[in-house]
Amino acid sequence: MLTRLSYRINTAIGRFLPEQRLFLKSDTDTRFIRLQPMTQAAALVGGALVLGWTILATSILLMDSIAAGSGRDQAQRQQILYEARLNALSADRDLRAEEAARAQERFNLALTEVSQMQGRLLASEDRRRELETGIDVIQETLRRTIKERDTARGESASFAAALRDETGSAKTGEGRARDAEATLEILAGALAGTAEQRDSMALVAMSARDEVESISNEKRQLEARNNVIFAKLEEAVTVSMEPLDKMFRSAGMSPDDMLRTVRRGYSGQGGPLGPFTMSTSGSNVLSPDEVRANAILQGLDRMNLYRLAAFKSPFAMPVKGNFRFTSGFGYRRDPKGAGTRMHSGTDMAGPHGMAILATADGVVTYAGYNSGYGRHIKIRHEFGIETSYAHLSNIRVSVGQKVSRGDRIGDMGSSGRSTGTHLHYEVRIGDKPVNPMTFIKAATDVF
Repeated sequence: MLTRLSYRINTAIGRFLPEQRLFLKSDTDTRFIRLQPMTQAAALVGGALVLGWTILATSILLMDSIAAGSGRDQAQRQQILYEARLNALSADRDLRAEEAARAQERFNLALTEVSQMQGRLLASEDRRRELETGIDVIQETLRRTIKERDTARGESASFAAALRDETGSAKTGEGRARDAEATLEILAGALAGTAEQRDSMALVAMSARDEVESISNEKRQLEARNNVIFAKLEEAVTVSMEPLDKMFRSAGMSPDDMLRTVRRGYSGQGGPLGPFTMSTSGSNVLSPDEVRANAILQGLDRMNLYRLAAFKSPFAMPVKGNFRFTSGFGYRRDPKGAGTRMHSGTDMAGPHGMAILATADGVVTYAGYNSGYGRHIKIRHEFGIETSYAHLSNIRVSVGQKVSRGDRIGDMGSSGRSTGTHLHYEVRIGDKPVNPMTFIKAATDVF
């Protein structure tokens, strides 16, 4: 009776304080001390009582120490505060005196600068007077020169009139010859400039033809390179897409339905890429290169959706390290002799305490003790998929917690209906169990 009651109490407390084992290793063997949930609870209660008594005793001693203060201590404290106040006032006075000294220095410096500016102002005034005197002299000289020029023009006009009266022309023969020579020089210069301009235009035309030919060659080379790049991109997208399609179809999932679900969830952040267009003529008709570019972008968008869907689906191993598969999915002989039973998951045996990892992003829907499953965790994923992890020794998540692929959610153990340390891993789609190895093998073939 007492043993059964103790077992029930240990089971009830074990939900909050799971059984712990303290391993003691020597040169020859390894032993462990088992800490039952009742033992842990008793230790916690005792520790809490000791801590409470310590806090209470400390509070009483502190209150006695405060109440035992004498008037002399208070007077000393007041004197210390008064001296500190005096020191602060003295420091403030010294600071104000130092600021006044700095202000006096700035005032003296300003006076020096004002005196220097006054000296420069007087010097500039003297310079201005000298310049005004010089300007007056220059103006007087200019007026005298203008008068002399006007007088010379008048004399020249009178001489020209006298010459015209005598010869019938104001120009001499020598002057007409000089005029003709000047005219010929002007015409020859104009013709030479025209010829030079013609030769320059011819060179420019030849250079333009060469440049057009070079641009045409570069355009043809660029089109050839673009064709090669487009072909490689199209081949890369096709080669990358086929394994992803095969992976999801091998897992019994419709890629089109799955991608539509992901696109709805990511329509505002990371959804389809916008169309690629390079037309500047205002026409809505896309060129062949633009059509190929849009097809490549749509393929890249589909690959991005596949990547998001892969992280939301259990295409990963729940354990990493040294382990082995001990039982597969399907009908088998019950390990405890209960006949032939359906085994709805895959068993993976490894060392006690081995990390159990979430195989996809999701939300924890169950985390606790579940009869034959022992310590059990269920995670709900997208697309109606649920994964299950059973026979754990420790649970590290709680219901409602969001987890990501690769997060540690528990430790491997042998709780519940188990014959040894291992992980029982299940995958369900629409509450129907499927073979987890389908997902694991599909991911192994791709990643």
